[in-house]
Amino acid sequence: MSIDALRGTLPDYAKDLKLNLSTVLTSPNLTPQQAWGTAVASAIASRNDALIKAVAADAVAHLEPAAFNAAKAAAAIMGMNNIYYRFVHLSGHPDFKTLPARLRMNIIGNPGVDKLDFEMWSLGVSAVNGCGMCIEAHEREVLGKGATKEAVQDVVRIAAVLHAVAVTLDAERALAS
Repeated sequence: MSIDALRGTLPDYAKDLKLNLSTVLTSPNLTPQQAWGTAVASAIASRNDALIKAVAADAVAHLEPAAFNAAKAAAAIMGMNNIYYRFVHLSGHPDFKTLPARLRMNIIGNPGVDKLDFEMWSLGVSAVNGCGMCIEAHEREVLGKGATKEAVQDVVRIAAVLHAVAVTLDAERALAS
């Protein structure tokens, strides 16, 4: 199923999501690889099968295999890091901020694609997963690597729209059963 076909399955009450889904992946502030990698990583983070399949089906036309795999890797590593660092940030005990994480994160150092792109994808996933500490870290990295604030906003817009689509699809499936 394509994103266009998926858009057609959204209920009428989600008209804004339909409209946003039509435009959010075309940004003058992002390269196609940045936009589609963000979409792949954010769809995976949003955990809806239909959305993941639709985004993946369309993304292969815009991403080389290495970029597609790196976007999946961003979703995977952030799935771990967002939980850990959200705990560190929210915990009332200051010692957790000084203890080493002792978690393997090799993919961040060598993602197989431009590090700016990987950081953008990690930012999108961190926004979906709600990790403020990770959002701040990835935003700082992305801006430090030359991205504009508008590009950062577009990454988060993609993540927000795809997550909202996933929530809507999950709700409709639950209400239909």
